[in-house]
Amino acid sequence: MEWWQWIIAGFCLIGLELVVPSFTIIWFGAGALLVGLLTAVWPDISLSWQFLGWSVASIFFTFCWFRFFKNPSVANYGTSKELIIGETGIIIRGTDDSYGRGIVRFRIPILGADEWSCYSDEMLKVGESVKVLDIEGQILKVTRI
Repeated sequence: MEWWQWIIAGFCLIGLELVVPSFTIIWFGAGALLVGLLTAVWPDISLSWQFLGWSVASIFFTFCWFRFFKNPSVANYGTSKELIIGETGIIIRGTDDSYGRGIVRFRIPILGADEWSCYSDEMLKVGESVKVLDIEGQILKVTRI
């Protein structure tokens, strides 16, 4: 294959990522771009070595993405409560009395949600900042900051 065919294949695979958003196809496209660049520099690379290089580069890029660069805190469903304890948020529905339930909103989603039911030992008003002390099921125990 010519170097420009690898470049076109790489861009097509990267473009396919827009249609099928799996965020893995892009790394196969990056592998094709790398092989295209290598083939442009060394045009006498055999086709079997080109495909081997593409396979190795694609697997390496995919592995590096999931191992080192992907942010694991964006959607950690079913993780331990240590991920949420200590987070701060704003009360958007206050507790009407002692041990009443309210709703707290976080700036970024925590365990997949940006709003959580909460309760406190003290009365909380809308707009107050709170800190998460514990999680019991799907209800957070919070305290005023």
